[in-house]
Amino acid sequence: MTHPLITKADGTQEPFDPAKLEHSLQLAGASSTARARVLAKVLSEIHPGVRTEDIYRHAFETLKNEEVPPVAARYSIKRAVFALGPSGYPFESFLAEVLRSNGWSAKAEVTLTGRCVSHEVDVLAEKQGRRIGIEAKFHNDPGGKTDVKDALYVKARYDDLRQAPLASSRVDEGWLVTNTTFTRNAIRYARCSNLTLLGWDYPRTRGLLAMIEEGKVHPITCLTSLSEGEKRRLLDNKVVLCKSVTTSHLLQEYGVKPDRVPKVLDEARLLCGI
Repeated sequence: MTHPLITKADGTQEPFDPAKLEHSLQLAGASSTARARVLAKVLSEIHPGVRTEDIYRHAFETLKNEEVPPVAARYSIKRAVFALGPSGYPFESFLAEVLRSNGWSAKAEVTLTGRCVSHEVDVLAEKQGRRIGIEAKFHNDPGGKTDVKDALYVKARYDDLRQAPLASSRVDEGWLVTNTTFTRNAIRYARCSNLTLLGWDYPRTRGLLAMIEEGKVHPITCLTSLSEGEKRRLLDNKVVLCKSVTTSHLLQEYGVKPDRVPKVLDEARLLCGI
């Protein structure tokens, strides 16, 4: 069966792939019944040029209405990370939290002195004697891509820091990390130059999403039981991670009605293991 072309976030088009949608639903924990309903709804309404954002919205609403809350929350994690951007909570700080949850020690916004010049390093991470300098590239929309210019820039910076006279400024390697994807040229250059790239689902089996899930470092913006206003109040008060929502007192302090608090706490507990 031939499916119509759909429009991706970056403006390019590709044939709709039901298997890809079902796989993303399965990763979120959706039941076979819910997956079948989402696919049936999307297939009944799909038309040439439909945006992937519209397909996501249909799937999310179905999961939110028919599944336990953590399923819809997991499905919305990528959008939840985008929502951190305007909050004043930098992607660098969130990335440091993700790394810590995966066994690294990590600091955001560190100044190191290389062989030639000083560098503002977004995240400095260490694990088992390995020291990594990280450049974090945050995009505000799903269509944003990190390109080869960024890869060239990061490689040059961390070559300089590898040769730093002081051990306290020296790194073993540099990483380029983004919350979206990389261009083909960026990937090609990185492979050739031994630069490590980490994107939302790149490498395929160990991308940023996998690290978020493994470390249970979900942003509070993915909780479906909170209104947008409640999320904003929590973010404005530096309550950024789902695992920080541990008491009814905290939620009520930032405007969540007492009768809704148990639902929020249950979702946070099931999603983040708190």
